[in-house]
Amino acid sequence: MEGRPELTDTSWVLTDRDNGVWVEELLLSADDIGAEGASVRKRVLRGGLSDGVEVIDVDNGQFSFTVLPTRGMGIWRGRYRSHDVGWQSPVTGPVHPGFVNTQDRGGLGWLTGFDELIVRCGLDSNGAPATDVVPNNMGIPSEVGLTLHGRIANLPAHRVEVRVSSGDPPTITILGVVDEAALFYPGFRLGTAISTVCGSHAIAIKDSVTNLQATAAEFELLYHCNFGPPFLRQGSRLELPARLVAPRDARAVEGIDTYDEYQGPTAGFVEQAYWYEPLALTDGTTLALLRNANADRGVVVRYNTQQLPCFTQWKNTAAVSDGYVTGLEPGTDYPNAKGFERAQGRLMQLAPGATHHVDLTLEVHDSAAGVRAVQQEIAAIQGTTRIDVQSQPLARLSG
Repeated sequence: MEGRPELTDTSWVLTDRDNGVWVEELLLSADDIGAEGASVRKRVLRGGLSDGVEVIDVDNGQFSFTVLPTRGMGIWRGRYRSHDVGWQSPVTGPVHPGFVNTQDRGGLGWLTGFDELIVRCGLDSNGAPATDVVPNNMGIPSEVGLTLHGRIANLPAHRVEVRVSSGDPPTITILGVVDEAALFYPGFRLGTAISTVCGSHAIAIKDSVTNLQATAAEFELLYHCNFGPPFLRQGSRLELPARLVAPRDARAVEGIDTYDEYQGPTAGFVEQAYWYEPLALTDGTTLALLRNANADRGVVVRYNTQQLPCFTQWKNTAAVSDGYVTGLEPGTDYPNAKGFERAQGRLMQLAPGATHHVDLTLEVHDSAAGVRAVQQEIAAIQGTTRIDVQSQPLARLSG
């Protein structure tokens, strides 16, 4: 448009394995970015289970968060103004994948590195540990063990870039590429662009999952978005537009009457999970809100049901020292055993070279007006549709 300055990008490549580039430290100031209070810092952690973990600290002037290239480009912790965004895991992290034995405890070892705000689960598999049958290197169907939530969160990015786009205000973007592939294994490439507008209350994630192989492949992807205080407290509630909610198992049945409510930290609490069939606008856009009892603080996960048609609520309101947290988890399927999800027809397929795109946004609201506006969005999508709350697990949803 005439008279409007042309927007430009400035970029810094931090890792490029193919071209032998690796930058140990980078510091971009507010002057470099062009926004008051903004900064980007890349560093490498030393000591303990974090030894060797690369982190990129991003601050847009209001919202700060940390990206973990060493851990599948997950987002560790954040802080919006005076509010922590994330949770306090029993794990002292971030944990280097070299210290994570995913086979531990019958395939639950993924949990020994789990303390992120947002962590991807997949790509070949997600969900509970299980046995699947796949062709081996000689093409013979063979049993293989699938561990909790797959491999992608414990794989490092082989290309990482920081990009600052000029504008009023500027945008900071962290780009990464992670491969989950091996000979005689499925082969996938995750490309991600994690961006934030300076001064904003949001982080936007644009992901792509590409099938690197010459044959079609099933894939699974779930975004484990995890929150503790101050958004999770006694009396907090989960609100989202849905046509159906069902308990995962007998333990979840015990809490079905208060499935959308949260209690305070409770020693000995055993996790509960609920499956949702979400509602959305005609273009697939929808959202989920976790808000406190006073409805003056909340976090929102925005996603698209055409990309991520399933939604899981994970409640783990244990003692703070044991991991007081809830998970808001949009996914391509439910985190059951892969064979069960296949039998239900929920596994997505990627043709050779094909790509599946995902758009997900995390927002933080620290006012009653902000929370109320989100509630109005949810109500508009829900409309006159009644949420069908099932009192028992459904055979088509719980494996």
